[in-house]
Amino acid sequence: MISLSHYLVLGAILFSLSIAGIFLNRKNVIILLMSIELMLLAVNMNFVAFSHFSGDLAGQVFVFFILTVAAAEAAIGLAILTLLFRNRQTINVQDLDEMKG
Repeated sequence: MISLSHYLVLGAILFSLSIAGIFLNRKNVIILLMSIELMLLAVNMNFVAFSHFSGDLAGQVFVFFILTVAAAEAAIGLAILTLLFRNRQTINVQDLDEMKG
């Protein structure tokens, strides 16, 4: 039987992997976006686990709102990334330090 602690440990592992992905790879924007998405999914898994084990559906409903925001964030992030690549010919974060008006 899988208990609540198993879900929480898996969520903590996913969250720590996403934190490591953000801090260890600060050069590639795509990896940063994937790490942020992994972080949101780890939090969502904890919400669903708590909701399931407490018998309340509020956590599962809240996950749908988080997934909606995550999808919008990914779409806007990829659109900005596409425009940056068209203008600068790179997606390296260190090369994107100048703002041009």
